[in-house]
Amino acid sequence: MFAALSRHQIAARPTAAKRSPRLLRKAYCSASTAESNKMASKNKKCKEIREILRAPPRHWVGNGFHVFPVFHNRAFTKEMSPWLMFDYAAPKEFKPSYERRGVGQHPHRGFETITIAFNGEVEHGDSCGNRDVIGPGDVQWMTAARGIIHEEFHSTDFQQTGGTFEMAQLWLNLPAKHKMDAPKYQPIVAKDIPVVELKVTKESDNEKVDSSKNTIRVIAGSKETYGVEGAATTHTPVELLDVRIASPAVSFDVPIPDGHNTMVFVRRGGITVGTEQKPVEQQGVALMHLGGEVLRIAATEKDTELLILAGEPIDEPIAARGPFVMNTHEEIMQANKDFMNGLMGQ
Repeated sequence: MFAALSRHQIAARPTAAKRSPRLLRKAYCSASTAESNKMASKNKKCKEIREILRAPPRHWVGNGFHVFPVFHNRAFTKEMSPWLMFDYAAPKEFKPSYERRGVGQHPHRGFETITIAFNGEVEHGDSCGNRDVIGPGDVQWMTAARGIIHEEFHSTDFQQTGGTFEMAQLWLNLPAKHKMDAPKYQPIVAKDIPVVELKVTKESDNEKVDSSKNTIRVIAGSKETYGVEGAATTHTPVELLDVRIASPAVSFDVPIPDGHNTMVFVRRGGITVGTEQKPVEQQGVALMHLGGEVLRIAATEKDTELLILAGEPIDEPIAARGPFVMNTHEEIMQANKDFMNGLMGQ
């Protein structure tokens, strides 16, 4: 939604929904499996930093989302594939208001949007009849595919009461064979997102950490990699991890499949990454090399929070313009025609 829609905004109309419930934890794996994984991780190659991007200036999208374009000028490039774009609305106080805050009706085709709420509430409505409100810890995963028209606002309750608002929206590409599938919506409440323990690099550090406070919420990811199946259904191999590290100065290993593009975004606090322990500051993002099966991280501050985005690259051309992401310029032109002729979102 965000980056493109500052240029493609259409009139808004309110939506209504029920508030979502919250978090439920799941165990990572059995003790025997955990022990074997520890032994195996010693022989796995670590992913190393290719580049660090610092936080860019913020801009407004609509009147409700004050965002950092986290990927900078790397958005919509193959080096981020399958991820396309990442807008982050850092914590911001909003006063109570009777004015709708957000972005009104607008189209999408050819990809998926993922909205993660950390503070405040986001209200969603779309042309397929989906209506929902997500709150802290919840995720909405919308597959635009052949076309959908949707809108996003601060929820009516949050608008009237005010408070701290923090969220992220990600754009995830679809391969050509799925770009014209039927649209789909996955409402993912916090209680349905499995939580696994972070694994310390050195077994001797186990006594230093409270495993219940150093965790990964597996929004997307495979059971083979994390011992649990991520909450979201995906079209290609993808990892989306919400990481919390309570214990600073302790090294943890996060499994990420070899050959997957990997980006580590620091929401809060600070980290070092890789065997060289390169520092990444708050709201910076580390772009990792493709090689390696383990992401080694250590927090430099207590209660550090990260988002890790990874996935198997989609080896196809990327044609992106406004709210559409296809493979060719001709397909973009057709998307515009379909939208103007009222053929999108049916």
